[in-house]
Amino acid sequence: MIKAADLPDTIPVFPLPGALLLPRAKLPLHIFEPRYLQMLEDVLKTPNRVIGMIQPSHARNADGSGLHAIGCAGRVTQFSETEDGRYFITLSGLSRFRVKEEIEGFTPYRRCAVDWAGFDMDLGPAECDDGFDRTALMGLLGRYLDARGMSTDWGALDEAGDELLVNSLSMLLDFEPEDKQALLEAPSLSTRRETLVTLMEFALRGGSLEEKLQ
Repeated sequence: MIKAADLPDTIPVFPLPGALLLPRAKLPLHIFEPRYLQMLEDVLKTPNRVIGMIQPSHARNADGSGLHAIGCAGRVTQFSETEDGRYFITLSGLSRFRVKEEIEGFTPYRRCAVDWAGFDMDLGPAECDDGFDRTALMGLLGRYLDARGMSTDWGALDEAGDELLVNSLSMLLDFEPEDKQALLEAPSLSTRRETLVTLMEFALRGGSLEEKLQ
């Protein structure tokens, strides 16, 4: 198991609105832009093959990066190349991080100096949520999907553990980028589950982001 001390102080970051990665979850990505193809080539040469997923921010940070302060790093655990040079990869979530500053350099992709402190639980075993009511969540999810004309693999969801279920729904459902960021920054699994429920309930009621923040 990777420890915080094994994680690099500087990592390449992939700013992708609405794309959420969480610890111990998996995120498939399609890599085709030249700068990110170069990023992947460089990352595959490193021991831990770490890429940081992060949301762009409308409000610029103190360092002027235009990125949210917190992202989540993943390890490239699968990749395949197409005949025309594109890649399909899977990132396995390792730990959240806090951006210290963006590093200027000669790479075509962005890199940041990061701090892993405060996210020790991310590198440990799966979290538990003692207040989790799976039946209620699944019922709410059914109403949410019906309202959007969407379907899902209910069998796979039934088999998923509590953390995997909450994190997978947080990653897959069609929330706004700022809502995804709130799910990422939730300090615990129970807080993330509560945030997820709130987002689905407000969506069903036609609520706005301003209402959610009140």
